[in-house]
Amino acid sequence: MNAQPDPRHDIDGDVYVSPRYLASTTETGDPALAPLLALSWNLQYDEDSNAHVSAPDRRVRLGYLPEGEDDGLWRINAYKDSFGLPAWGVCFNDRVPTEFVTAFTTALATAYEQGPDVYLARPVPGNDERNPFLPLVPLLKQGWEFDRPRRGVFAAQAPDGLAGLEFATGDLDPAAELTTRDARWQLWAGTSVDRPVWYATASTGTPIALLTAVTQSIADPSPLPRWRQDTGSYIKGMAQLTPILPPGPRAPTPFDVQRDVASRRPAVLPAASVPRWSTASRPALPGPRR
Repeated sequence: MNAQPDPRHDIDGDVYVSPRYLASTTETGDPALAPLLALSWNLQYDEDSNAHVSAPDRRVRLGYLPEGEDDGLWRINAYKDSFGLPAWGVCFNDRVPTEFVTAFTTALATAYEQGPDVYLARPVPGNDERNPFLPLVPLLKQGWEFDRPRRGVFAAQAPDGLAGLEFATGDLDPAAELTTRDARWQLWAGTSVDRPVWYATASTGTPIALLTAVTQSIADPSPLPRWRQDTGSYIKGMAQLTPILPPGPRAPTPFDVQRDVASRRPAVLPAASVPRWSTASRPALPGPRR
């Protein structure tokens, strides 16, 4: 059974979407930009309000392109030479769940702090930390099935068949990897890889640690919160939508219990207000005649 987030937290949404890879994007890219901006990366906007973020050494650049020329909403490139061709490139289209992009940029921020030997580390077959098959592991641990859908391609597919990861072998065109879906890695969700709800691509030189961060987020069994009106008709019949419960009552504190007990205790009049008789008391006045 999937673990449900605590409904008493501040949740941006009114339904949980499960499986999470069918949740689609959110209305803002701020969570994915935050890990890089926290490192004082430079943020600029163009005349179309697209965001462009660059590392201090200009060797890593990110574009958040809601007004771009195609459906590539997120494009991230890294360079050995800031004026040369990209050493690697990643693209997330405009329906990829923002949490998956955030997993990537969080891992990228960590790698950048460790230096170019990490954020430019190319995959190495047989290497324990840089093996190109490592991104498949988190998915296979969650019951995804290993597959070879066509020659030269290794894949992992979700149990429901609505998401997958493909790893292509052999020689690929470096330019095509950066501009098309003919890349070394491709992630997708939907009814098929040919007509995906969303897709993400990564070129040959993309560090394995960054890709694995994304597949770990995809493999997480917990659902993602979304607003029902933003889920889109494309997930009807595919995703499960569970209403998010309203916040539960606050547990009483010891002070609350003490105050409640005090409010139920009968009132006691002060001693001075109780009339008492003594020999010094004045005689009672006669009452009115009837």
